[in-house]
Amino acid sequence: MSAAAAAGVPSSDGASPVMAQWFALKAEHPDALLFLRMGDFYELFFADAEAAASALDIALTARGEHAGAPIPMCGVPVHAAEAYLARLIRRGFRVAVAEQMEDPKTRTGKAPIRRAVVRLVTPGTLTEDSLLEAARPNLLLALAAERADLGAAWLDISTGLFETAALPAGELPGLLARLDPAEILAPAGLPLGEWELRRGPEMLAPPPDAARRRLAEAFGAASLDAFGSFADAEACAAAAALDYVRTTAAGALPHLARPSPRGAEGVLALDPATRTSLELLRARDGGTPHSLFAAIDRTLTAPGARRLGAWIAAPLTAPAAIGARQDMWSWMGANPDATARLRGALRAVPDMARALGRLSMQRGGPRDLAALRAGLGAAREAGSALAPPLPTLLEQARAALATDPALEATLAAALAEPAPLRLDDGPAIRPGFDAELDAERGLRDDSRRVLAGMQLDYAQRFGVASLKIRHHAQLGYVIEVPAAAAERLRADPALTLRQSMANGARFATAELAVLDRRIAEAAERAATRERAVFAHLVRLVLDAAAAIAAAAEALALLDVAQSATKLAEAGRWCRPVLTEEADFLARGARHPVVEAALAGSATAFVPNDCDLSPDRRLLLLTGPNMAGKSTFLRQNALLVVLAQAGLPVPAEAFRLGVVDRLFSRVGAADDLARGRSTFMVEMTETASILHQAGPHSLVVVDEIGRGTATLDGLAIAWAVLEALHGAIRCRTIFATHFHELAALADRLPRLVPHTMRVKEWKRTVVFLHEVAEGAAGRSWGVHVAELAGVPAPVVRRAAALLSALEGAGGPLGAGSALRALPLFAAAATPEPPAALCEDDVPALAALAEIDPDRLSPREALDALYRLKSLLPACAGGTAE
Repeated sequence: MSAAAAAGVPSSDGASPVMAQWFALKAEHPDALLFLRMGDFYELFFADAEAAASALDIALTARGEHAGAPIPMCGVPVHAAEAYLARLIRRGFRVAVAEQMEDPKTRTGKAPIRRAVVRLVTPGTLTEDSLLEAARPNLLLALAAERADLGAAWLDISTGLFETAALPAGELPGLLARLDPAEILAPAGLPLGEWELRRGPEMLAPPPDAARRRLAEAFGAASLDAFGSFADAEACAAAAALDYVRTTAAGALPHLARPSPRGAEGVLALDPATRTSLELLRARDGGTPHSLFAAIDRTLTAPGARRLGAWIAAPLTAPAAIGARQDMWSWMGANPDATARLRGALRAVPDMARALGRLSMQRGGPRDLAALRAGLGAAREAGSALAPPLPTLLEQARAALATDPALEATLAAALAEPAPLRLDDGPAIRPGFDAELDAERGLRDDSRRVLAGMQLDYAQRFGVASLKIRHHAQLGYVIEVPAAAAERLRADPALTLRQSMANGARFATAELAVLDRRIAEAAERAATRERAVFAHLVRLVLDAAAAIAAAAEALALLDVAQSATKLAEAGRWCRPVLTEEADFLARGARHPVVEAALAGSATAFVPNDCDLSPDRRLLLLTGPNMAGKSTFLRQNALLVVLAQAGLPVPAEAFRLGVVDRLFSRVGAADDLARGRSTFMVEMTETASILHQAGPHSLVVVDEIGRGTATLDGLAIAWAVLEALHGAIRCRTIFATHFHELAALADRLPRLVPHTMRVKEWKRTVVFLHEVAEGAAGRSWGVHVAELAGVPAPVVRRAAALLSALEGAGGPLGAGSALRALPLFAAAATPEPPAALCEDDVPALAALAEIDPDRLSPREALDALYRLKSLLPACAGGTAE
């Protein structure tokens, strides 16, 4: 069975010529909706029409018959196609766009207009601004397995980004969470987890040798080694990504940067659960307003916002690279005049990378050339604002901004202002730039002036003052007269009736026919010449594509740097100190997202210190709900992300030994779709931490063991705490409601108990949101229930039960009423052993005299026998 038949495409037997074209094109792309260009509309048929009509909420009609049944049909206007495409892509469809490959006006013969698929629109191959998010990359990710290795290659055809990595299969979820790709090409047997819905069609990766050869050829190099060291799996994935892009663009290849092997080295490891917990780029609800990105974004351009997001998503682990980023915004803070000039230049920067991407795919228009013209001018201004001596990254950016001024001057002289979106929407080339185009336009416009004179002449000749000459799509230029004059003019031999209407009539003349032809020919010659001039300008741009792309990257980098400077300017964000040691000392630190949410309100954020120095690297945090434990945990994790991204941090001071892996487990939820309870999710994530964390990691966890019975939960929390302290030895903030764990400070020397301070005032509790050393005495759960609106009778009853339980020594205490219930009676505690008899006192005295640390093995064994000999028989049995 063919792919088309498997996809449910009907047979083409007996189809009309146009429908035969549809069947042939649909067979090439059975899994995509087919947009068939027919005049000013894209038409869809059969199941495609039914699916599109439902998704777009447009009318479903019919056209002719096939196999004895009407053919379902719907259509969208060509000029509005982008909006409809955006809606279909968001609904998960792929769309094959078939264009007319011949001009209907110039073709001859009765055969249907030739049509061909020129583009396959998929989530990972979008270039139009209306289909993209300005501040987010649109990544296509290809995966390939080669023996035990996994290769990954991701590219953004809208900007030219192209990077690769080789990684173990177990690290794939972390890479997917970091990249958040729009479309994933992966082997059928490779599970993608929660990204399964983004899986694209299966692409067979070429063998390693063929992959390396095709990549080198694509970028004009003799060998792929010219671009770096690539594992076989990396090369296979990169070649598969390029093959897919070529397939979707009918063989064309966009402007792409040379593939750059990145790998996981040098990047802070953040697993998917940690990214979700910390809400780095998106909040849990999927939006951005309450994310870390939204709280710190002060960028002025869309490319700058994308670069800032990339920094947050992949913080660094090399202090030198982090310091180089810090040097940029530190220099800008120390040079406010230069920074002000730079910001003025950046405000005029359009999205150069995406404009260049569209032009390289032959999808661009005059407005994209205008964007590059404005961007090149802004690059020149930005470069002049940076005066040496400069930090390394700023000096590199300044060098990249020095583009060829001749290209900017040519674009400025050539492009009309404002530039139209499409070449057919209006004059795109400025008068005076091209003499031949000006001459053709002169002939066209002169014909139109003749037309105005003819209208006046006809009105006088035929005695109809309201006579108009109008252009009709099918009839050409005609005379329109009202109904009152139509009957009189029908008898005039110089006029030919072309159309009768209820309110008038349309007539043609020999002179109008000649003029119509002259105007059409002049307009077509002018349009042809304008297209030629536009194509020449595009070639000039593509010849300088590498320099333009480098300037665009430099402007994005400068935008991130000035954004960081803006954060630090107020003096409440500091430059962290990064070391290779196990340091962690924050003074007056704040949660950037919560502080941003409180801005403008009467409530001020309460700063807190955090010291996880080597001799106190495990902070055990107790305290009531609503007191701020979760905020404190996330706050310190976010300090690490910001610091290692090379950005300022919201603190008075922060000293950090570089973290290699960051784990945050705050606010666990169930995963019912996969049959996992909240407790199962919590234990799975705890297991991940215990298996992957190391001495240079940071772990922040909240309420481990809360989802099961009290004693089970306490035991699990205790054991995990001991493992983090003794086996893993990482910096840890461990929040819990098991206050009993604070007693472990006597057994675990690096554990320092802390608590969230509260104050009782007039029988109510005030949460101070301050972290202090010590342990909480109680949880204040009943008070929190009252704050949450639990009915007063229930709160009073809970308070009374709590008082009774505390007085009875807990729910299973000797005086508790719960002990009378069968459930608890069955779990009654055993009787304590009988007290030692008086004769045992000599043995206790001898035991007290022993110093175990000073005994040899032989001496310890002798002491044990001596103690046994001092235990005579007691009432009721022997000492044994």
